[in-house]
Amino acid sequence: MSLSKKVYELVAKIPEGRVTTYGELARAAGRPNASRVIGQILNKNPNPIIVPCHRVVKSTGDLGGYAYGYKKKSKLLAKEGVKISNGKILDFKKINFRF
Repeated sequence: MSLSKKVYELVAKIPEGRVTTYGELARAAGRPNASRVIGQILNKNPNPIIVPCHRVVKSTGDLGGYAYGYKKKSKLLAKEGVKISNGKILDFKKINFRF
């Protein structure tokens, strides 16, 4: 299985209202040092409806990048009940999803 396919399968498992990090996703995909590669894969996500890559954030709780822009990522997360202030996720440790 390709790394991209594995990453998309994992991201599809992140529940609504929860987030995970690029690093956690890399670890779960068996490539613990590939956080940046994970970001590049998600940037090319062909189906953001099924693969909710907006739920992947930086390990600091910052939103990080999104192919459709920061504002769209923020709105999608807020719609799911994720509280954000100044570009950071509030209660990050509480809603952080681990595989």
